[in-house]
Amino acid sequence: MTSEGDRKSRFYTCSCFTTDNIFLDEYKLHVRFVSEKQFRLDYQPLLTRLGCVTEQQFVDVLTKISQEVDRRRCICETSAERTAAIKHMYQPLHPHVYHLQESYLAPKLKQIVEYCRSSGTCEGLVELLEDVGVPRVYRFPVFEKNFCEELVEELEHFEESSAPKGRPNTMNHYGILLNELGFDKGFIIPLRERYLQPLTSLLYPDCGGRCLDSHKAFVVKYDMNEDLDLSYHYDNAEVTLNVSLGKEFTDGNLFFGDMRQVPVSETECTEIEHRVTEGLLHRGQHMHGALPISCGQRWNLIIWMRASQERNKLCPMCNRRPSLVEGDGFADGFTKHPEAQQNDSCALT
Repeated sequence: MTSEGDRKSRFYTCSCFTTDNIFLDEYKLHVRFVSEKQFRLDYQPLLTRLGCVTEQQFVDVLTKISQEVDRRRCICETSAERTAAIKHMYQPLHPHVYHLQESYLAPKLKQIVEYCRSSGTCEGLVELLEDVGVPRVYRFPVFEKNFCEELVEELEHFEESSAPKGRPNTMNHYGILLNELGFDKGFIIPLRERYLQPLTSLLYPDCGGRCLDSHKAFVVKYDMNEDLDLSYHYDNAEVTLNVSLGKEFTDGNLFFGDMRQVPVSETECTEIEHRVTEGLLHRGQHMHGALPISCGQRWNLIIWMRASQERNKLCPMCNRRPSLVEGDGFADGFTKHPEAQQNDSCALT
């Protein structure tokens, strides 16, 4: 098992993190920014059609992009500062939820994992999972209801505290980065390694499911006075788990299209209902979004699981061979190890 110190030294981000996939919320558009000249050439006509018609509006867009680029350039330092401050000043309400216990897991999940460990087949596994009507998207129970309730209580307690908070990404304005709160070592890593990878090994061997070695885990919150929905997008992950934690809400279904390589004009979307305690497992490059909730509040646990053996070949965010930049913790899941790039054990044979 890799030590925490080794993890911090061996994972990297791709340099595209500071230039690509910058989300303009007002226009529901992901953009790439290298220079103002490039940006005007690439996006000004499109932004004009989307309602950015005055020069001042365009300047406002440039200001927002500059602020986001600055945030990304300083993300390691600011995250480390928040993590240290949280550790110093925050007193958990339910300390036990930070350490995974089998009693937190749904009996059905434990049955599924046991099947996978006992030389199960992909075909047999799929029969144990719920068919949601979308290719290679699977639903299954993940947690017990009482654990979800206690976890949400812990997250609400943290939100109400004076401890600093970082947002998960440019699309989710309300949520919590679980590594900063201290969930990685005792909860997310064992969940990924012991309970999720047995499934992904059988379901997604063609996109790194057998060799997931890092992740980014966060919680997002949807509320009538905060984020209501989530625009169509793909994840910076090989495989994603999305678990509904609660609380009470109406509507807000997920919708799935096709893989990101398929033009939107050729895509038909399928809605999938959220069910509290249950998770949806899908490929990270599968385009999806979330419809608006109409009342209540919804919390979701998101785990972006990554396989360096896959992403070292091609960055999923810029479609180029990754240009590595040192990162903190798991960073964005890239490695420099030659053996990781040469080993093809993740590929289908």
